[in-house]
Amino acid sequence: MSDRLAGNRFETDEQESHIQVDQEQVRRTGCADRLVAVCPARVYAREADGTVSVEYAACCECGACAAVAPPGALTWHYPRGGMGVQFREG
Repeated sequence: MSDRLAGNRFETDEQESHIQVDQEQVRRTGCADRLVAVCPARVYAREADGTVSVEYAACCECGACAAVAPPGALTWHYPRGGMGVQFREG
């Protein structure tokens, strides 16, 4: 997976993250491990204090995190136009 992701180009939106995590909901629902496990780009990391950190610039926009997150724990949308991942073949 790492080799495939390395071939992509990322245009990071420095002004706006397309992923927001409600830390209280993550704690309450216990979904931190699911977010970390499901992400192929390893965007999420569980911190020692139980919170989840997000490195949104590496997101490959697959939406897997949004599929496994309980309602209210995660707000995810595609980056604004021209930003995000640009997939390359080969």
